[in-house]
Amino acid sequence: MENYRYELYHLVVDNKKKLGKRIKELRKQKGLTQEQVAEFIEMEQNTISVIESGRNFPTLVTLEKMATVLGVDLSDFFNYEYFEDIDYIKQSTKIKLEQMNEAQMRNIYKYINNVIN
Repeated sequence: MENYRYELYHLVVDNKKKLGKRIKELRKQKGLTQEQVAEFIEMEQNTISVIESGRNFPTLVTLEKMATVLGVDLSDFFNYEYFEDIDYIKQSTKIKLEQMNEAQMRNIYKYINNVIN
């Protein structure tokens, strides 16, 4: 049970950081400062900083306001799969490959060859 709590805690912390990083990325793409976003959604700049640094989750209401200001859908905030650590991606891929049958493995091999060539 203790191991489960430890893993859950780290999953939550990791997701807070990814969400914050994604919000910051979208804000910068829009060319806005933290101060400007804070003003538009009637919050303190420090609150935006805390969210972007991954120290707190924003509320749904805050996310909706940010989405409006940034001109994105709520789902865009959670498109942060590419933030995964490369070592994690390699390990995860290795595990998935080991679970595949021969036909799946051949298809993946063809796909990889097409991407690389």
